[in-house]
Amino acid sequence: MSRVELVAPCHFGLEAVLKKEIMDLGYEIVQVEDGRVTFRGEEDAVSRANVFLRTAERILLKVGKIRAVTFEELFDQIKMLPWERYLPSDGKFWVTKASSVKSRLFSPSDIQSIVKKAVVERLKTVYHVEWFPETGAEYPIRISFMKDEATVCLDTTGLSLHKRGYRTMVSKAPIKETLAAALILLTPWKKDRILVDPFCGSGTFPIEAAMMAAHMAPGMNRSFTAESWTNILSRKCWYQAVDEANDLLDPDVKTDIQGYDIDPEMVKAARQNAAAAGVDHLIHFQSRPLNALSHPKKYGFLISNPPYGERLEEKENLPELYREIGERFASLDSWSMYLITGYEDAEKYIGRKADKNRKIYNGMLKTYYYQFLGPKPPKKKQQPGENRTEAEGQNR
Repeated sequence: MSRVELVAPCHFGLEAVLKKEIMDLGYEIVQVEDGRVTFRGEEDAVSRANVFLRTAERILLKVGKIRAVTFEELFDQIKMLPWERYLPSDGKFWVTKASSVKSRLFSPSDIQSIVKKAVVERLKTVYHVEWFPETGAEYPIRISFMKDEATVCLDTTGLSLHKRGYRTMVSKAPIKETLAAALILLTPWKKDRILVDPFCGSGTFPIEAAMMAAHMAPGMNRSFTAESWTNILSRKCWYQAVDEANDLLDPDVKTDIQGYDIDPEMVKAARQNAAAAGVDHLIHFQSRPLNALSHPKKYGFLISNPPYGERLEEKENLPELYREIGERFASLDSWSMYLITGYEDAEKYIGRKADKNRKIYNGMLKTYYYQFLGPKPPKKKQQPGENRTEAEGQNR
């Protein structure tokens, strides 16, 4: 197999962020839809996408696209796909997920059963056997219907890509690592700028920012289902992707990233998670209440996921909390603030209308990404011997 077509699901509302990430890896965008981006590349795109993409939920290898409005059509269409190109005779395969939106076939369990039977019948005719031991590598199948058309894929990832492997301790309402990374990428923050999260919880925002600053690939320290698919892509692809990640790593980068939380136990958990990620030396965590938030430097970034009622027993505390957020932000000279929250009255109590407001679905929960933009820092004077590109890069 040389050229492959891959599907990368993501949070609704963040497709453009993922599209840019994929293009930065050098791959061809085929289609951008709600909640997913389809792209093409050589076979090593499977390994590189899994290792390097920060905002994708998983990487799916596209087997084909079909249209079916009856289960008989579904069986026939699935059976026509070239499954022998992907599944060896001893492969363990099952339909791990079926979804359906605005389609006449809507029962996930029935769709899963029919697809499995159709794949078996196809492989019987190819391998000339009546029974498959399924003792080999695992090949999870995923099928998603949209308006009677279904995309059929193999899941190359396994555990979702938000499972970086570092977060062993979590807060009551943690933000997914992939979502946190996408929200940071939506800001103009760079590694030479200050970043503070006053509601850091288990530390996801500061840790993801530190990983970006250190050019640490999010998937370089975990395993993936497709690593055992030697019939599709060689192990060499995985070794090369990890080698590339190690070559890019800059663990000694200078940063000013801080995470605060009023709960000392959460701060302890955040430190443990940062240590597991290998970036604890790049982040300052501290138990500190919101009313103590201050910083002497200018042009910093406040990026956070404050409480918004879904995880508080008493929603009547929210007006005062967001009023205090607004007061603390006003005291930070020339800073920018980015908040993801489901609290619709956030702007009212912060006391300022957001410059930008992006609707994002965090699972089934509708949230808002309020963006309060501060001024850009003055451009640094070019030093003798410093080339222009380097000087410009520091001021972006």
